[in-house]
Amino acid sequence: MVLLDGRALTGLTLLRSGKVREVFDLGDELLIVATDRISAFDVVMANGVPDKGRVLNQMSAFWFGHLAAVCPSHVISSDDGAIAARVPAHAAALRGRSTLARKARPLPVECIARGYLSGSFTKSYRAASNGQVLDHALPQGLTEGSRLPEPIFTPATKAESGHDENITFAHAVSLVGQEVADLARQWTLRLYAEAAAYAATRGLILADTKFEFGLTDDGLIWIDEALTPDSSRYWEADAWSPGVVQPSFDKQYLRDYLESSGWNKQAPGPVLPDDVIDATRAKYREAFRRVVGRELDV
Repeated sequence: MVLLDGRALTGLTLLRSGKVREVFDLGDELLIVATDRISAFDVVMANGVPDKGRVLNQMSAFWFGHLAAVCPSHVISSDDGAIAARVPAHAAALRGRSTLARKARPLPVECIARGYLSGSFTKSYRAASNGQVLDHALPQGLTEGSRLPEPIFTPATKAESGHDENITFAHAVSLVGQEVADLARQWTLRLYAEAAAYAATRGLILADTKFEFGLTDDGLIWIDEALTPDSSRYWEADAWSPGVVQPSFDKQYLRDYLESSGWNKQAPGPVLPDDVIDATRAKYREAFRRVVGRELDV
C-alpha cells in the first residue's frame, strides 16, 4: 500500500499536514504518520515512493532509541501493537509508518549540525571571500565535501514556503531566548557527534543533519524526525573524495532526474517514471539497511 493522503484515515482529527507527514490529534497525544509522498525543490511530486514512509518512521524510531541518553524526545511508542490498540480502525494502513508522540510547541528554528562542507552551505562559503560564514570563521581552500575542522551549529528559520534561511546564533537567541538556544545547540552538536560516530561503524559518513526541538511544560524535547535520508546526508566513507558532490543516500537521484527533465520546479510536481520511483525506493531502503543493520519491516 502506498499512502499519499492521510485524510483517507477517516475518523481521525488532522492537526497539520506537511510535505511528508500527517499529524493527528488524539487528545493527550499525537499520532504522526509518515506518508510515501516525496518532495524536491520544495514541491511534492504527483506520485509517491513505496516504503518511503516506513523507512522514515522506522529509521527515526531507531535513532530516537539509540540516542535516548542524550536528550528527551517526543516518542511515546512506535510499536505497531500499541498504535493498533489506540487506533484499531486503521491498524493495517499505519503499520510501520506511525508514532505516538508527546505534544510540544515546535521552536521556530531548525537546528543543523554540519561536519562537512556540502549543499547550500558550500554556496555560502564560496560567496564569503574570507571564509567567514555567519558565525563561523572557516579555513580558506575548502571545497565541496571537505571535512570541517570541527562540527558546527547552523540554525535556520523555518520557511512556510520556499527555502529555509541560515541565520546567526544571535538571531536564533532573539527568536527562542538564550537558555533554549544554548540547550538546542548543545543537544544538536552532541546528537550529531554520537550519530556520526555510530555511522562510521557502518562505513558511512554523516555529513550533516537537521534536528527540531519543541517546548513542553517539562522543558525542551527533541521532536519531528531523527537522522533520516530526508533530513541528513549520508555518504559512503570509502568513496569520500572532496572536490566533487558526493554520492549520497537521499533524494539526490531524484533531483538529478528533475534537473534533466525540463520541469520548471513549480507546483504541481510531475508524475515520476517507474524507473525513477524504483531507484529512489532502493536508495531509501539501502540507507535503512546500512544504518539500522537489518531489512525494513514492511
